[in-house]
Amino acid sequence: MKLDTHFRRMARNNAWSNWRLFEACSRLSPAEFRATRTSFFPSIQATFDHILLVDLYYLDALEGGRHGHTHYSVRKPVQELAVLRTDQIATDQRLIGFCDRLSASDLDRVIGIDRGPDGIDSETIGDTLSHLFVHQIHHRGQVHAMLAGTSVEPPQLDEYFLQLDAARRAPDLAALGIEGPEAVT
Repeated sequence: MKLDTHFRRMARNNAWSNWRLFEACSRLSPAEFRATRTSFFPSIQATFDHILLVDLYYLDALEGGRHGHTHYSVRKPVQELAVLRTDQIATDQRLIGFCDRLSASDLDRVIGIDRGPDGIDSETIGDTLSHLFVHQIHHRGQVHAMLAGTSVEPPQLDEYFLQLDAARRAPDLAALGIEGPEAVT
């Protein structure tokens, strides 16, 4: 498999994983969604908000935007699950679109990432996407663990890539309007 194909598949896996977690969290009360829990961020809400903020930050850099580090200083945390979910779906669609437009040679292209007072870092698109996907997986794992401390069963998040799992992921992918990994080349 070519690396650009891998990133297109990872973008869809990311959207699917977020969808599954938001579906599960939609069964929590607003108080449970915002309840203090043990993790890197103090609640499911705060963790989802962080995932969205970092997605927006890196997407801005990947797309050549100019918001940069100001994402961290001007954006107010999103408290409501429905708003976080809608914003995350839109952001995931942007990431899918970005990855779909990539060619293999784009992955070595250097972009600038605004680190605020620390200046501009130069990174390749491939390394930036790899970092972004690992970041998302890391924090979704924290949401998954926090969800396990509620009455809502955490969803499986590892049923995306294998053909064996195609039937299990199909309803979610249909709801999202995206194709599974087997259709992405």
